[in-house]
Amino acid sequence: MNATHAWTPEDLTAFAETYSLVLIAGDGEGGGVEIGMVPVDGDLYVRAYRGTRSRWYRAAREHGHGRIRVGGVTREVVLTTGDLALPAGLDDAFRAKYGPVSDALIAVPQARAATIRIDPAPAPA
Repeated sequence: MNATHAWTPEDLTAFAETYSLVLIAGDGEGGGVEIGMVPVDGDLYVRAYRGTRSRWYRAAREHGHGRIRVGGVTREVVLTTGDLALPAGLDDAFRAKYGPVSDALIAVPQARAATIRIDPAPAPA
């Protein structure tokens, strides 16, 4: 878990109970991309089923920050890509939440390589 800026128990419950989130990478005002997400061990993860060449994954890697919308709540976030230490239960969490639809996120190496950890952004100083 990212100890510096942790999700609240209420956030984690919302992530578990909500089917998808909207991710906007960078400072743009665009509509973002709607994607599935899973909380594991207090952290939030998403994957690009098209792999690291996915447009929104590349934007997340380039900017390293953005916003997510879950339900009616918008949060500023930090987007961590690349050499993540993935938690052991990540594939199982995708499978449990999304069933057979999750196969593209679990079985395909390109999707596994395009995993993003989403953390709450630090509060402004």
